[in-house]
Amino acid sequence: MMKYFPLFILVFIFQFVSCAQESIPDREDQIAAATAAAPVEDREGAKVYGYDTKGNLVVLEEGTNNMVCISDDPNRPGFQTVCYHKDLEPFMSRGRALRAEGKSSQEIFDIREKEAKEGVLKMPEQPTTLHLLEGKEAFYDKESHEVKQANYRYVVYIPWATAESTGLPLKPLVAGGPWIMDPGTHRAHIMITPPPQN
Repeated sequence: MMKYFPLFILVFIFQFVSCAQESIPDREDQIAAATAAAPVEDREGAKVYGYDTKGNLVVLEEGTNNMVCISDDPNRPGFQTVCYHKDLEPFMSRGRALRAEGKSSQEIFDIREKEAKEGVLKMPEQPTTLHLLEGKEAFYDKESHEVKQANYRYVVYIPWATAESTGLPLKPLVAGGPWIMDPGTHRAHIMITPPPQN
């Protein structure tokens, strides 16, 4: 029995790798799913990040406009694609780098806050938007080339803004109403979450 053990391990590893590769959508599907979160007029020409067969985040498409999109992470539960203005890229890429180092959410916030105050981390000088398509049951339909069962949400980053400087409440006054989160910090942003359609 023991003499077959190494062969069994090799077969298991091969099957595991094959399944992992199959779980990564192909390049075109990842691009279509990612850019579905962007306004229609900004989808063509967006820079797109997605995942290779090893699950690493890579550039799938170099952009020619102001939009950056990220495809759904196949290793995370649920579905989420995001698109944001390129002026948010320093903020976003710094967060990805710190997360890869194993930093916690609070550590990432504190580090970026310090770097933004010092001018090391460049934040947008104007309100800048991020768009999301997400949902626990959401998925990209290969036949229709559409994301289905997802809800739309968008976030307008406005660094250092406060409730007083914007007139926005600290929580929504009505369903889907805008409100300001993390006021007075580098990550101050207006949350707008339309009521779910699915």
